[in-house]
Amino acid sequence: MGDSVKRYLKFVKPYNWQIVFTIFIGVIKFAIPLFIPLLIKIVIDDIIGVDTLSAAEKTRQLFYWLGGTALLFFLIRPPIEYYRQYYAQYVSNKILYDIRKELYSHLQKLSLSYYSNTRAGEVISRVINDVEQTKNFVMIGLMNVWLDLATILIAIAIMLTLDVKLTLVTLLAFPFYAFSVKHFFGKLRELTTRRSQALANVQSYLHERIAGVSVIKSFSLEEIEQERFDETNDNFLTKALDHTKWNAKAFAVVNTITDVAPLLVIAYAGYQVINGPLSVGTMVAFIAFIDRLYGPLRRLVNSSTTLTQSFASMDRVFELMEEKYDITDKENAVLLPPMQGEVEFDNVSFSYEEDGETILKEINFKVNAGDTVAFVGMSGGGKSTIVSLIPRFFDVTSGEIRIDGYNLSDVKIKSLREQIGIVMQDSILFSDSVKSNILMGKPDATEAEVILAAKAANAHDFIEELPQGYETRVGERGVKLSGGQKQRIAIARVFLKNPPLLILDEATSALDLESESLIQDSLERLASDRTTLIVAHRLSTITHANTIFVIDTGEVKESGTHEELMEKQGIYYGLFQFQQLG
Repeated sequence: MGDSVKRYLKFVKPYNWQIVFTIFIGVIKFAIPLFIPLLIKIVIDDIIGVDTLSAAEKTRQLFYWLGGTALLFFLIRPPIEYYRQYYAQYVSNKILYDIRKELYSHLQKLSLSYYSNTRAGEVISRVINDVEQTKNFVMIGLMNVWLDLATILIAIAIMLTLDVKLTLVTLLAFPFYAFSVKHFFGKLRELTTRRSQALANVQSYLHERIAGVSVIKSFSLEEIEQERFDETNDNFLTKALDHTKWNAKAFAVVNTITDVAPLLVIAYAGYQVINGPLSVGTMVAFIAFIDRLYGPLRRLVNSSTTLTQSFASMDRVFELMEEKYDITDKENAVLLPPMQGEVEFDNVSFSYEEDGETILKEINFKVNAGDTVAFVGMSGGGKSTIVSLIPRFFDVTSGEIRIDGYNLSDVKIKSLREQIGIVMQDSILFSDSVKSNILMGKPDATEAEVILAAKAANAHDFIEELPQGYETRVGERGVKLSGGQKQRIAIARVFLKNPPLLILDEATSALDLESESLIQDSLERLASDRTTLIVAHRLSTITHANTIFVIDTGEVKESGTHEELMEKQGIYYGLFQFQQLG
């Protein structure tokens, strides 16, 4: 808990004065009701119980005291209550905003390997649910706990002025209360962490299944998926009930202690009143103060439960923040100058995990600036891995990749990726407008530039036919568009970016013949006058390439032009003949 709280307090620090002000006005807000028990004593002992006053004088003094108290509650307390609530919410929400902002920045720096091994729902649960749970630390741990403690101390101070012995009797239950809280709430944090993880598992499962609901429906898997969800949901229920049982035990013990304490006070005060030393007004005031004293104590018990959840959520938030960056700039990294486009792989080997299978084995090749090269071969051979190393989505295990003579590990990642355009088989569109998705290629582009890019990608005509044209929202992952339409928007994005180096990773393999023809025309136009690396499934689309590399089991088995490879009658020849027969 200590480390998490220390890290959290760094986000709190900019708002220290607002928190102090909130606590200050909160103390006033909670102190005002403490006058009520004193008012009761005054009414009983100094007004009703005074035989020398007439009924008229008693009535006049009663209304005098009640009128003054009413002014206090109606004129002073409301604005204090408003500003306490406002600043408490303002500060806590600002802190949560800052945490989510830093978390999102952190998430964007994590490598693709992290996202390959982590479920999206798990990440979302931490950024949304767990960050939201930490709000209670601000509201309760940094504000309300101190207000309750201040209320208790003020109440004790007032009670001591009334009767010291009776005050000590009132405080007899405090040690038992403290011991119970320490005993029960120590284990509660562990149970809360397990419950949070189980809830994150439910959220992750839902996120994946909702994203793939078309697969579930197409295979009629609704009943099986219901059973699987029930298992995940049952696991959460078990963890939640374990948490609930322990929490219930804690409340049973602690509330019993706080309920018994008033009985001791009533017994002792009653005895003192019967035997003379204590006035009835003081006894009634003490009984009223008990509620003011033990009410905050009960809230502190509730606060302990809530804070335990906050601490567990803090741990999960900062665990995410501590994820290491696999791909980072060197301390002395330089900006990559405007790219000519010469790409060289020098004895490059790669594996996704440190001790995992070697995917690429000592790859060597050179691509001249302005050339178009293609990588072909059977699935799983390492073609897409090769092109994913160029924008440094992953770093090589050994060897070097150089662009224009610059080792990629020596240049700033941003300056590298700004000069590379990528079109993948499954191009991702965001649930925004068509225009916004194209603008990702160049956020400050004019509308005319967007339209020009769309025309170059053979996308302008179908975009104009959409209900709101370029302002039409495409739905999550572009669900409202066909595969060919999505791909043409993705190509328009790259046209707008106009990069010197282009990577096409099976950009047409999942399309029908009509869409492929349109997109192939766009891609050929896009590839002209720039270095282009193509991962291709359909060999007929890359016969024009300057060089074709045949990749098999992580090695370059053959290379040459289409004609040269056909003459060799090797792997490429066999693949081409097979596809032609198909």
